[in-house]
Amino acid sequence: MSGNNSNFHAMRKILLIGDSGVGKSCLLVRFVDDNFSPSFITTIGIDFKIKTIDINGKKIKLQLWDTAGQERFRTITTAYYRGADGVVLVYDVLDEKTFADARDVWYNTIMENALPECQLILVGNKADDTEDSKRQVSYEDGESLAKSLGMKFVEASAKDNKNVDEIFFTLVKMIEEKLDSSSSNAGKKGTVKNEGINLKSSSKSKSNNCC
Repeated sequence: MSGNNSNFHAMRKILLIGDSGVGKSCLLVRFVDDNFSPSFITTIGIDFKIKTIDINGKKIKLQLWDTAGQERFRTITTAYYRGADGVVLVYDVLDEKTFADARDVWYNTIMENALPECQLILVGNKADDTEDSKRQVSYEDGESLAKSLGMKFVEASAKDNKNVDEIFFTLVKMIEEKLDSSSSNAGKKGTVKNEGINLKSSSKSKSNNCC
């Protein structure tokens, strides 16, 4: 939404989703605080951070929602899809099951709960240079899945700070381009002012290695 606050031009809501332990919290902390811990407390329910970034000279304030991956929390977290502008779908390149769940579980959840205008990006996390021998999901497999689902794709490492900023800057650019395009098309069609665009809505237990 646009605001009169001089500190930012617009606010966007972004969700991070995926299985427990894929590193959603680590990616978020790396992006917002430029920090990393090899052990991270498992998120229970929802965690939340704020960061303002600059996109083409426009200050965008991001509401970043880190959702729990455990099945028992999914009925809680699905409520947060409403009003979401973007979704980061994360899997662990060292764990093939998290990749399968991204395809078979989480993508379907997005389709059921988010609005059509929501922008999506698929992220293969833990793509550390030192972990290649443990890799279970190839870059090509991730890229192929993203293409089949109509999503952008990035491999990243919160541990190495590899492509973490790229995830969020790429997604926010997609959101802004979509909103600008929708707004422009509505204007061309003579849409009345009140007919705004719909924004798509697409902790703590034991320690968990989530790099």
